Formats: sequence, C-alpha cells, structure tokens
Amino acid sequence: MPGIDKLPIEETLEDSPQTRSLLGVFEEDAAAISSYIHQLYQAMRRIYDAQNELSAATHLTSKLLKEYEKQRFPLGGDDEVMSSTLQQFAKVIDELSSCHAVLSTQLADAMMFPITQFKERDLKEILTLKEVFQIASNDHDTAINRYSRLSKRRENEKVKYEVTEDVYTSKKKQHQTMMHYFCALNTLQYKKKIAMLEPLLGYMQAQISFFKMGSENLTEQLEEFLTNIGTSVQNVRREMDSEVETMQQTIEDLEVASDPLYLPDPDTTKFPVHRNLTRKAGYLNARNKTGLVSSSWDRQFYFTQGGNLMSQARGDVAGGLVMDIDNCSVMAVDCEDRRYCFQITSFDGKKSSILQAESKKDYEEWICTINNISKQIYLSENPEEIAARVNQSALEAVTPSPSFQQRHESMRPTIQSRPPTARTNSSGSLGSESAALSALSLDSLVAPDTPIQFDIISPVSEDQPGQAKASGQSGRRTNPFGDSGGKKSETEDSILHQLFIVRFLGSMEVKSDESPDVVYETMRQILAARAIHNIFRMTESHLLVSCDCLKLIDPQTQVTRLRFPLPSIVLYATHQENKRLFGFVLRSSGGRAESHTTSVCYIFESNNEGEKICDSVGLAKQIAFHAELDRRASEKQKEIDKVKEKQQKELSKQKQIEKVCLTITYSTNIFLFINLHAAFMALYAKLQRHIH
Repeated sequence: MPGIDKLPIEETLEDSPQTRSLLGVFEEDAAAISSYIHQLYQAMRRIYDAQNELSAATHLTSKLLKEYEKQRFPLGGDDEVMSSTLQQFAKVIDELSSCHAVLSTQLADAMMFPITQFKERDLKEILTLKEVFQIASNDHDTAINRYSRLSKRRENEKVKYEVTEDVYTSKKKQHQTMMHYFCALNTLQYKKKIAMLEPLLGYMQAQISFFKMGSENLTEQLEEFLTNIGTSVQNVRREMDSEVETMQQTIEDLEVASDPLYLPDPDTTKFPVHRNLTRKAGYLNARNKTGLVSSSWDRQFYFTQGGNLMSQARGDVAGGLVMDIDNCSVMAVDCEDRRYCFQITSFDGKKSSILQAESKKDYEEWICTINNISKQIYLSENPEEIAARVNQSALEAVTPSPSFQQRHESMRPTIQSRPPTARTNSSGSLGSESAALSALSLDSLVAPDTPIQFDIISPVSEDQPGQAKASGQSGRRTNPFGDSGGKKSETEDSILHQLFIVRFLGSMEVKSDESPDVVYETMRQILAARAIHNIFRMTESHLLVSCDCLKLIDPQTQVTRLRFPLPSIVLYATHQENKRLFGFVLRSSGGRAESHTTSVCYIFESNNEGEKICDSVGLAKQIAFHAELDRRASEKQKEIDKVKEKQQKELSKQKQIEKVCLTITYSTNIFLFINLHAAFMALYAKLQRHIH
C-alpha cells in the first residue's frame, strides 16, 4: 500500500490557519468516506436481508466498487493499488452474482460486523471528537479575548489569576482534544481501507466455503488473490497499529513539553526572546476604528513574507497584504489600556497599524523582527547573522559622543522648578516677563558669531575619563517593550505620555531666556544659516513629552538621542506665522563653576503640531509643579507626625516614671506599717509577761 496522508500532530499547539485548512480537507474526506461507507453498508445490508434478491444486491455492490475510482476523495484519490484491487473484486463479484447465496449467519459474522463496527463506532467517534474540538476551540477563543481585555493599569490579581487559569485550562483542553482528533482522523485513513476490504474478504470467503464450487482455475486464482488481499490488510493493520503507537507517544511527549506554553504569557527565562529573527508568524489582535472614538480588536494570524506583513483569517486559503514594512518604523505604544501593544508605520507615514501580542515574548520578538526586516536584512545571504551583528552594534551605541553630548551632561536642574506662568501666543516661561526686555536689541539675545549645531550626533560607546554617568542622560536606549530590566523607568509612572514626530533644525547658545523673542531670533538665524550653506537634510525623531522630561528618540533603533529635563526648560514658543516651527530654551549649569549657567535654544519642525507640542509642555510643567507641591506637603505632614509621635513617647515615658514612683511609695508605706506592727506586738508581749 502507498504512504498514508497524515495530519501533523506537532503543529496542533500553534493552531495556524494552514493547519486548520488541512484539517478541513481531512474533515471533508471523512464526510466523503462516511457517505461512501453508508452506501456500501446499505448494499451489503441488502445482500444480508434479501437472499431472494442476492443477485441484484451483488450486482449493486459490484457497481459501487467499480465507481470507486470515480469518487473524488480529497485524500487518497490517487491510490491506484486500491482502485485496481476494488476493480478486481468487482469483476469477481459480478461473475458470481447469479449463482451465489450467502447464509445469513456467515454474512453477519464475516461481512456485516466489520463494516457495522466502522460505521457505528469509528465514524461516530470522529463526529463526537469534532463537536468536542469545536467547543474547546470556542472556549479557548473566548478565554483569549477575555485575557486580552485585562487592564494594564488597574490590575486585579484575583481577576488576572482567574483569567490566566481559564486561558491555561481552555488552551490545554483545546490542544489535547485537537491532538486526539488528529490522531483519529489519521487512523481513519487506515480504517477506511480495512473497513472496505475486510467485509469484502469475509464475503468472498463465505461464498467459497458455502458453495464450494467454481472451476479449479478460478478457485486457485481467487484464493491467491484473496490471500494477497488478506496479507495487504494485515500489513495495513500493522502499519496502522505502529502509526497509532507513534502518534500516541508523540501526543504524550507534546503534552509534557507544551504544558508551560498553555499559559498566555510564558516565562521568558525558560523561553528566551529571539531578537535576530527575519521571519515571524503568530496570532495578533489588530485595532480597527469603528467610529470617531470607538474601535474594535480582531484576532488574526499574522506572518511576514519577505518585506511584507501578511494576515490570514481562519478558513482563508491564503493570506492578504497588510503593509509593506521595508524602511518602516515600529515602536511600543499605550493603546486603550491594553498590554503588549506596538505600532507599525510605513516608510511614507501614510499608513499605520496598531497590533497587540499575546505575550511579552511575542511582543518583543515581533518588534525586533519588524525592525530587522525594515533594514532589509532579509535580502542578505545570512540574515540572522547580520541581524545579530546589527543588534549588537545598536546595543553598544548607548554612550553619548563626547564631542556633542559632553556639553549636555550637566543639564540637571540645580534649583527647584518654579511654577509655570500662563503662556501668551503659544509661548511659556518660568520667569516673569519683564517689559524692559522688549527694548533690548537682537544682539543682546543671540550673539552674532554663536556657532550653530545643525544635526544630532548619534551616541556612541565612548566613556569620558571622570565623566559621571547619571541615569536618564541622553544616549540611553529606550526600552520599546515597556520595561527596563527590573528597574522602573523614570517616566513609567508619569501620567502624561504624548508622542510627536519632529525634525531637528538646529541649536545654538543664547544670552537671554526671559522672552519668546529669543526663540524667534534663533529660528531666524538657523533658517538663514541653512539657506546660506544649502543644508536641507533634517534628522527625524520622536519627541516624547512626559512629566519628567522631553526625549528625542530614534524611530528606528528606539535609542534616546537626547534628554531634556523638564525643570531646565525655561521657555518654549511657536513661530508667529509658521506654526510648524517651535523651539525651547534649556538652562543648565555650564563650565567648571556651578554658579555659571548657559542657555541653549533648540529649534524643531513638526507636522502642524507646534502649538500642540507647546501646550503639552505647559501641561507637563503644571503637572510637575503640582506634584512637587504635593510632595512638599506630604514631607511636611510627615515631619509633623514625627514631632507628635516624639511628644507622645515623652508623655508616655513621664507617666511610666510617675507610676513607678507611686509603686515605690506604696511599698515603703507597707514596709513601715509592718515594722510598726511588729514593734507593737513585741511591746504587747513584754507587757503581758510583766503582768504575770
């Protein structure tokens, strides 16, 4: 017999659309087998019930056997050995149909029993397993959807435990049911041959044993033919038993190995994250907008194909294109209080998609894989090796260059931030605006010969001798996966997170930071210098505004290019006419003297969001100011509580001392009373003796 088509039990845990599509073919084949076996069963039933119509029933059986090769079975349709064997059976049965009569008992034992068992036991078992598998699959989808809706900010450990346990149980149940269902469908490919060959073999043997007639040549040929068929059936049975044993062992091994994978978020220490992948596939939740403020999340199977991101729903034969991810950007985002969300933006910025992974491991691997594909590493001969080298270079590029970054190492605020004042004309300042500043000349704001920095130098792995590495300085890699390796990110608890796409125009040192005219004059000089020197290239970055700082983040590598502490930003404003231009002044201690401060003005271009960015900075400073007031009030309350506690302790100690003194006085009085009583008794006894 030729090889038997099988369902891959090893792929049941992944449960990909390809596996479901292949399962559909096997289910269609099972339905076709059930239909055909039902017809064959009815034909043999007629042979058993109608001895008077034996010839017609045998002829119908022969006819059905001849039509086997015309059947369109999805699996096993090209089994020429099976077709030729059944054709030979059909010829013999057709020749013997006019003279053969089968005893009811012999037909019941040799012909009806095997096919009845196959029909009533094996085919019904397939239907039962199909229903159980469908229920388990629906339960798993429901559990996954409930788990995906878990709140990221308001985590309830009890609810999270229940949902996680529900996902574990449903996924385990689905996996086990699917493996047994696959095993039954694979076994059906063997049983269908046995179920069709054994009844025919029994029928022919009953005919020979009952009539004992026929020509000697025909009998010898028939016996030889039946012997060969019996041997083939036994071989198929042994092959089936061996395959069933192998599948059962595979099921047991997969159950043990897959137990940790039933959890929706497996331990990354046991299953490390692969950051050098150039191909990735798996289920993701995609965010689809259904209205102005409403959205829905659909779970689909996503996979990468070259430089394309594809998606495929269950039941689909092939996947569809979602986005071209060559030269795209990907980064972690917070979306609708869901965990493990990331956003992919096409190279031209016209198309973006927000996706949610099921686990932290998948979340990190998807971002790393898309980053690798966006750099077109997959086109090389050894993509994983090149990806590993590129990622290693990116990991090393986390220390700022001394030529540009050293000047920003001391940008920490040395004084407490002042309350923000109200902004006028999209500008803001920490100090009060003086009327005299408007009369100053432009030279008093920006020196004419001040050098201009037109680009941001990417940080490299260079350590300055004696240079202090303070946490939060520029050049530190921003973790795109929402964690920081066991240490909380400085902006993780910030209630304000707003991201803008900006392009850096330039920066220069300024003399004053008291008026928005400083920003306007800096814009004028930088734009004029760019026009004079024909400098048109601009560095695009992501500007992250939080309650602690402003960060410039590389959209490709997620490396923090520069960090601006919020208390050090003393002035910010948009251009009076071109609202895409905005800038801010950063005040920091400069030089060797701590008392000497320098102010640097940074100019950026945005996508018509200059005023919005300034509003966000102002809101961040207000939030930070109120947080500082709350912190001071809390510290003052703690000091008051400590003083009250100290006074309470002293009062308690004084009461304890008074209690001890009272105890000593009482004991002394008792002692004196006892001594007086003893003296009195002694005097009384002496008087008694004197009287006697």
